[in-house]
Amino acid sequence: MLDIALVGCGGMMPLPNRYLSSLLLRFEGRMLLIDCGEGTQVSVKQVGWGFKNIDCICLTHFHADHVAGLPGLLLTIGGSGREEPLTIVGPQGVGHIVRSLCVIAPEIPFPINFIEIPARGATDIAIPLTSYALSASPAEHNCPCFAFRVDIKRKGKFDLEAAQLLPIPRNYWKVLQSGQDIEHEGRLYAPDMVMGQERKGLAVSYCTDSRPPRGLAAFVRGSDIFVCEGHYGEDDKLDKAKSHKHMLFSEAAQLARAGEVKQMWLTHFSPAMPNPEAFIQVARNIFPNSHVGYDRMTATLSFEED
Repeated sequence: MLDIALVGCGGMMPLPNRYLSSLLLRFEGRMLLIDCGEGTQVSVKQVGWGFKNIDCICLTHFHADHVAGLPGLLLTIGGSGREEPLTIVGPQGVGHIVRSLCVIAPEIPFPINFIEIPARGATDIAIPLTSYALSASPAEHNCPCFAFRVDIKRKGKFDLEAAQLLPIPRNYWKVLQSGQDIEHEGRLYAPDMVMGQERKGLAVSYCTDSRPPRGLAAFVRGSDIFVCEGHYGEDDKLDKAKSHKHMLFSEAAQLARAGEVKQMWLTHFSPAMPNPEAFIQVARNIFPNSHVGYDRMTATLSFEED
């Protein structure tokens, strides 16, 4: 099962009832966080999943409402007892940005590995020590910015009949099931000799601070949940959205429909929109399974039955 928590759903500045945009994912006890604006750690605390097992933090871009919460969060993760390395992923220059922010947090007790996303099309990102398959795709903002997709892969079923036909001891079957090759009597045996085709996994996509970028519908295609910014609810805010490189509810819904996602959560609301629920029908007229996000909104996704 994959647990999802929309830690915060505000844009630009926190409000008394709305923290800044951030998303937390949990799978098999290990966590991945996307964005970390001011006050993120307060809302993560309220979610109640702990801090120690946050293995990776992904930053869409370097505006303050997406990164200013990092020093405090990293200190809290350290205070929870974490000693193993943590990975931070972001646009080029992510190491410089985080190290600069953490001048005020010099006591972080664990190493930080930085992964810079190349400034090109959709790309896969290898994250050490996690169960998540992460990929990024360029967004369209007024600074380098990326959308993220997280996939939980699912192995095929073990093929007992195929395994019984192989001239290898039974105790090697588990090695092949774990994804490792083995050599026996001068011959190499690969996992695909005993495993069926990969089964359908789970996918969550996240895009904020962007105009509707070319290629994003294909990038999020088939996601179980698509978390997308809806900075403005009204269509008459289009000129403002274009000027500030943000999206309307209707534009987010068009992306969700084109990407054939299962459901969409709207997020990153303008501070000038205190009641985004008033505009949800704008999105639902285009993509019926649209939902207005709220702080600490959660869901649990399960693998489909075989």
